[in-house]
Amino acid sequence: MNKTININLGGIFFHIDELAYQKLKLYLDAIRRSLSDDPQGRDEILNDIEHRIGELLSERIKNERQVVNENDIDEITKIMGKPEDYLVDEEIFEEEPKYRSKASSKKLFRDGDDKFLGGVCSGLAHYFGMDVIWMRIIWLILFFGFGVGFLIYPLLWILIPVAETTAEKLQMKGEPVNISNIERKIREEFQDITSRVKEGVNDVTDKVNSDEFKKKAKSGMQEMVDTLGKVI
Repeated sequence: MNKTININLGGIFFHIDELAYQKLKLYLDAIRRSLSDDPQGRDEILNDIEHRIGELLSERIKNERQVVNENDIDEITKIMGKPEDYLVDEEIFEEEPKYRSKASSKKLFRDGDDKFLGGVCSGLAHYFGMDVIWMRIIWLILFFGFGVGFLIYPLLWILIPVAETTAEKLQMKGEPVNISNIERKIREEFQDITSRVKEGVNDVTDKVNSDEFKKKAKSGMQEMVDTLGKVI
């Protein structure tokens, strides 16, 4: 009889037998090692992977007292994929064709990354597989043509949750939630943040180096000197 261990995985508590725990630990350690050469977003990737494993295990566990066994861990790792399958360069990620798993299904979320009013339109566009521009046009017609948009839109805003985690953002677009896609998504978000910061720095630098800014700075300094002269 195997000893059972209590663990917290992605904020969910599980009873897991010792052999299954060792197998899960080895799996997570292998993922951690696969990310050791690229520390960018590593902690966030691992955190999202643990959350996703927790979600998948909770779907398999029928009641709170059921113990997670080796078969459960084997099934989860099949869904998530093996760490060594994804030890490739970013260029390969960009070039390889993206296949959608037949088992993957979309979930309705609000898209907080592409929003004007709560991300309802962009979330619905992802769910129904249409361009967000057309979805926004439809809602404009509902708002100003029929008036029903004023009633329905706030209700959807309240009822539909926003996609916050990487796993939820993948589910929103119907992409399989596995190691490969979680890692790719987080890298894309880091690159987007980095590019925005660079653009902001460049804008500030351009303004500082502009003749207009220099004239204003010089004028301000002159006013300060004149004021001090009057006081003295």
